[in-house]
Amino acid sequence: MTDEELAKDLGPLAALTIGVGTMIGAGIFVLPGDAILQAGSLAVVSFVIGGAIALLTALSASELGTAMPKSGGAYYYVNRALGPLFGSVAGWANWMGLAFASAFYMVGFGQYVSNIFGLADGYALAGLTIPSVKIVALAGAALFVLVNYIGAKETGRLQNIIVVILVAILTVFTIVGAMRADPANLPESKGFGPMMTTTGLIFVSYLGFVQITSVAEEIKDPDRNLPRAVIGSVLIVTAIYALVLVVMSMAVEKGFIADLARGTDKIAVVEVARLLLGPAGAIAMLIGGLLATASSANASILASSRINFAMGRDRIVTPELNEIHNRYGTPYRAIGITGALILTFIVIAPIETLATMGSVLHLIIYGLLNLALIVMREAEVPEYDPSYRVPLYPITPIVGAFVSFALIAFIDPTIILLSVGFVVFAGLWYLGYARSRTTEGGELSEWILSRSDEMPDSAVNAANTVAPDGGQFRVMVPLANPEHEKDLVSLAAAIAKQRGGTVVATHIVQVPDQTSLAYAKDHVDEMDPDNRELLDSARADAEAFDVPVETHTILSHRSFEEVFDAARDHKADLVVMGWGPHSHGRAESRVDELTQDVPCDFLVLKDRGFDPERILVPTAGGPDSDLSAEVAQSLQAQYGSEIELLYVRRPDEETQEEAESFLQDWATDHDLSDATFIVDDGGDVEAAIERHARDASMLVVGATERGLLSRLLRGSLVMDVIDDVDCSVLLAEKQRKTSIRERLFGRR
Repeated sequence: MTDEELAKDLGPLAALTIGVGTMIGAGIFVLPGDAILQAGSLAVVSFVIGGAIALLTALSASELGTAMPKSGGAYYYVNRALGPLFGSVAGWANWMGLAFASAFYMVGFGQYVSNIFGLADGYALAGLTIPSVKIVALAGAALFVLVNYIGAKETGRLQNIIVVILVAILTVFTIVGAMRADPANLPESKGFGPMMTTTGLIFVSYLGFVQITSVAEEIKDPDRNLPRAVIGSVLIVTAIYALVLVVMSMAVEKGFIADLARGTDKIAVVEVARLLLGPAGAIAMLIGGLLATASSANASILASSRINFAMGRDRIVTPELNEIHNRYGTPYRAIGITGALILTFIVIAPIETLATMGSVLHLIIYGLLNLALIVMREAEVPEYDPSYRVPLYPITPIVGAFVSFALIAFIDPTIILLSVGFVVFAGLWYLGYARSRTTEGGELSEWILSRSDEMPDSAVNAANTVAPDGGQFRVMVPLANPEHEKDLVSLAAAIAKQRGGTVVATHIVQVPDQTSLAYAKDHVDEMDPDNRELLDSARADAEAFDVPVETHTILSHRSFEEVFDAARDHKADLVVMGWGPHSHGRAESRVDELTQDVPCDFLVLKDRGFDPERILVPTAGGPDSDLSAEVAQSLQAQYGSEIELLYVRRPDEETQEEAESFLQDWATDHDLSDATFIVDDGGDVEAAIERHARDASMLVVGATERGLLSRLLRGSLVMDVIDDVDCSVLLAEKQRKTSIRERLFGRR
């Protein structure tokens, strides 16, 4: 058993390896031939310009990363600073950009496989001739989507080995090529315009460096080592790319690359390696190309699920997209949709279009990221305290934003039109869908509205027009027992305050079946003398938190079952209720469990004294654990609670490193990186929870996903834990749709 916080165990070299590994990939193994054909001798300059643009954005990403190390990367920074309208643009651009890039990587993979096995140019299928490269690309893409769907783990060690192999292959290639380089072999320059167009094509080779910021809190001395890793990785990769292009331009006879273009099955970098190093060089380059394209594609598909998660968390897209597979523990819907897009792009677009679309959409993101830095600085956000600051501010982010957007102007007009279409779609998506659901505005709009008297009317009107309108968060508290009223209302009010919401206190008066509701309405004080006092106390307790409060008396022939209808009628987002004799470890009665889903999120409190000082949150992933994290975060913000996250490892199923990695990633995704992490090796979940809850003042645990019949026959983990621990227990159940079979027998 280990009890630990997030260790700062990444030194500068380890962080640098992460940076290099995110960029060294398919681009340099697929695009050099096309770059030389389009730009001539200036192809080298194209790669250097691409590296310079990446470097400017990397500086801004370093500052934002040390201040906000959150899952979602560039999307999160843009959404937080510029607001959800631009967040929608950044999120969709990132998602689609990764899909286009993945499709490009897989077509490159198809080229290498076809070259290795000498496949025919195409194969007839249903009267159509399909290029063999596309067939292999489709098969490879389907395979990698499946791998991510079922959750096969990629280890950091394997990634490091691949990076070392790729760097070694390219190093030998450049050293040998440099000894044969002759400036007389340089092809003719194609001019400034083609050079910039080529830069747009090859920029896909620089994607991924922002990912380094996601591990900022794990890096030793991050104010020094994080920027060193980001800047150093971009510089190293740019140098490698430039040297490869020098070799390909100067170490072979003039016209060699152009002659290769006439043979569609030839890969330029492989043929140059064959000329310089013989068959062994060609084989090494083929192996490198396979590893690079496969690794890049797999990493991009995996990264897309993180973007989807962050967008779903902010309700830019439906949170249902982040539904976790019951068996594999993966966001299967997001991966499935991304996979379908990748397969579609492979079918309909040539490789140059795939690469350029991936580049353009990421250039849009990087431009917005630089603007996000300016907003966070100028808005003087109190909690914005980066340990690293970009040099020459504001020149650096201004130039970074300008060159990112300016490069797009040199790209093919058709690609620009498609990219504009994606941006327009993302904006309309926000206005038509996300605006009515998301609740968090950006620092830019808050800064404008806080200075409305000084700002132009057009700016104020624009800020109000695009402001999120997700409605006020409503927390309903069904009250029955006066002894627990204060604790329940305090819990509800603390959550409502952090969400800018309202407390809705309800008291359900059960009316005998023989008595009409109309009669009960006129005699409510006689039927329940404590009703008025109970609701008045609830109002006073909620107002002590300075939150709006509503009180309602509900007359019904039902009691517990009426909670569901009341939640719907009062448009509750969350219900906080006490532990009743019929809840069976969940927030439903036996009959309702068979017939309906919970209408919103539910919290059920087993009250042994409301004390949020030290909160234990067990997690193994899943929607109920997501709700547990949200509640713990709200209580921490209100009371300064200490939070412990518990993950129980089964030694026969996963390693210690995998368990720690899961818990760290889960904490980062749920904004709980400052919590204490506990990985228990005992394998017995119930015993582990009971053991670690001894020092906790509150246990927040996800509701059991076992069905009704399973619980009645075999008992329930959650019920046993509630009885075994001494502290208060808060049971969390996330709203979701389930089938009758699942409600009877549970999820598998």
